[in-house]
Amino acid sequence: MDYKKLGFKAGLEIHQQLDSNRKLFSDAPNFLRSDKPDFIVKRKLHAVAGEEGKIDVAVQHESSLKKEFVYEGYHDTTSLVELDEEPPHTISEEALNICLQITLLLNCTIYPVSQVMRKTVIDGSNTSGFQRTVLIAHSGFIETGFGKVGIESIALEEDAARIIKRGKEKDVYRLDRLGIPLIEITTSPDMKNPEQIKEAALKIGEILRACKVKRGIGTIRQDVNVSIRGHDRVEIKGFQDPKMMVKTVDLEIERQQKEIKKGETIGCVRNALSSGESEFLRPLPGKARMYPETDLDLLRIGKARLDKVSKNLPKLRSDIKQELKKTGLTDEMVNLILADNRYVDEFLALIKVYGKDANLIARMIVLWRKEFSTKYKKPIEEIKEDLSEAILEKILERVDSGEIDGRDAKEVMEKIIQGKNFDEVIKIEKANDDDLEKEIRKIIKDKPGLRENAYMGLVMKRFKGKVDAKKAMEIIQRVLGGFPYGYSKL
Repeated sequence: MDYKKLGFKAGLEIHQQLDSNRKLFSDAPNFLRSDKPDFIVKRKLHAVAGEEGKIDVAVQHESSLKKEFVYEGYHDTTSLVELDEEPPHTISEEALNICLQITLLLNCTIYPVSQVMRKTVIDGSNTSGFQRTVLIAHSGFIETGFGKVGIESIALEEDAARIIKRGKEKDVYRLDRLGIPLIEITTSPDMKNPEQIKEAALKIGEILRACKVKRGIGTIRQDVNVSIRGHDRVEIKGFQDPKMMVKTVDLEIERQQKEIKKGETIGCVRNALSSGESEFLRPLPGKARMYPETDLDLLRIGKARLDKVSKNLPKLRSDIKQELKKTGLTDEMVNLILADNRYVDEFLALIKVYGKDANLIARMIVLWRKEFSTKYKKPIEEIKEDLSEAILEKILERVDSGEIDGRDAKEVMEKIIQGKNFDEVIKIEKANDDDLEKEIRKIIKDKPGLRENAYMGLVMKRFKGKVDAKKAMEIIQRVLGGFPYGYSKL
């Protein structure tokens, strides 16, 4: 397919939840719940004009459906802000700082003063009928193999309520997601082909994962805007995997070519399907749905804040990968550690305590915790509490000092999971020096004439590796009295 000849134009919109402690404009906690809600609220929403005095076409479409909306909430984690019964609180400082980190990594220019806006949304996903959004930055870029991709704008906004059940006359939403901080990254429409779209999405994803963002299905939403010469822009929503973008965009080009032949060239919003095809959702929204948020002051981003954020920019995954490889980790272990920023932080802290075996540390952090979670049917978070970074540090300190063998680390961890005290576990695992010497003398007496290393192998086999190798060799050498074979001092 000759994309240049077709007049191909494409851009990305990426929405990513930020992992701040609280919501963007309320003090409600930032997490989802699966237990039974405490109450419900019912609403009907109506279209209103934006700051230009016009009602947006997409808003008119939703309003024409005349649905009732039911909202589920909790007494202890749903605030009056989510219910639209209280004015918004000041913006979350943590969420703003995370957003600024991402903005700087995307080489953007930050607005020193910005107005929080209300974006009319009456599909039921906002109790108020609008979403709060604030423009943070503009004019950034990323590098790809096909050239630079411009970053047109970055906004910080509230996520929508979570759909629980959709019906013909009524939709049910849960308020736990409403108000979670969301960064919106919009690229310029200057991508030359579908492969560049995929590469740009992966590059932006790498930058997002370097910062404090949420992980998992539903925490990131990726949309592609695409058009060819003679056809209006079409927005395709709902990509979870950038790899599907190439197939979906190629199929969309074919669809637009057919529409041009029919004389149907109007843009719209479409939903990406797992097959690579897409289906109509609604008309494209316009600027008519935006108007100022009157309950909040202007957002000012000063030099002091930017200087502080600049000094604490995280490293990108590609840079961390090289750093991890230098420690001696296998490629498999590197990828396991990179799966979660918290693993990276733990690993880099623990390698300073014990730098002799990077793969042991990786197994302790990632593999063995998961294994114990499955074996003992405990949530992984509970396992991480029992085997915290501080506990793992203690174990590694004992390995480094020779009090326990590295091969016993897993058994030590498991006994802690079983409820034993750390010091008690260490005593159990460490063979008594007197017992060790007694056993070594017996082995040498029973099998005289062997070399030191041969005796060492027999000792390790006898104790199943649960002895300090250095200590065992010292005893063997002392018992042999400097003779290379085991005939003396017995």
